[in-house]
Amino acid sequence: MPLTRADIEQRVQNVGGSDKLDVSGQNLQGIDLSVIDLSGAKFSGADLSGANLSGTILSGADLSGANLNADLSGANLSEANLGGASLSGADLSMAILYMADLSGVNLTEAHRSGADLSKAELSGAHLSGADLSGAYFINADLSKADLSGTLMSRAHMSKAHLNGAHLNGADLMNADLSEADLSGARLSETNLSGASLAGVLISAESKEDLLHAIGVRWST
Repeated sequence: MPLTRADIEQRVQNVGGSDKLDVSGQNLQGIDLSVIDLSGAKFSGADLSGANLSGTILSGADLSGANLNADLSGANLSEANLGGASLSGADLSMAILYMADLSGVNLTEAHRSGADLSKAELSGAHLSGADLSGAYFINADLSKADLSGTLMSRAHMSKAHLNGAHLNGADLMNADLSEADLSGARLSETNLSGASLAGVLISAESKEDLLHAIGVRWST
C-alpha cells in the first residue's frame, strides 16, 4: 500500500528531521504532502505519481529517477536533484527550481507556466510540447535539450545555454534571449517574433534559421 502523509510525518519525527528522511524507491502514489517542509529528503526512484506536492518545500531533496507526474505547483525545488526523473504531465506552475539539476528529465507535456528555473541544469532534458510560457531560465543550461514544439512565449532566457538545443517549432514569441548561446541550435519553424536577441551567440549553421524565425530574408 502507498505511504500516507501520517507515515511520512512520523518517519520525519523518528529520524530527527526531513534531511534524514529516506523513502527512496517506495510507493507514494496519490499522497498529499502539500505545504510541508521536506527539504533534503531522499525520494530517489520513488513513485509520486498523482501526489499533491503543491507548496511543498523540497529544496536540496534527492528526487532523481522519481516518477513525479504530480502537482508541484508553487513547490520549492531549489537545488534539488531531479536528474532522470519523469515529470511528464506534471504541474510545475510557479514552482521554484533555482539551481536544480534536471539533466535528462522527461518534461513532455508538463505545465510550468511562470516557473523559476534560473541557473537550473537541464542539459539533454526532454521538454517537447511543454507549456513554459513566462518561465524563468536565466543562465540555465539547456544545451542539447529537446524543446521542439514547446510554448515559451514571454520566457525569460537571458544568458541561457541553448547550444545544440532542438527548438524546431517552438513558440518563443516576445521571449528574452539576450546574450543567450544558440550556437548549433535547431531553429526550423521556430517563432521568434518580438523576441529580444541582443548579444545572442549564434553559429553559422543556425544563423539562416534564426533570420527566418524573426522574419528576415537575405541573399548571398
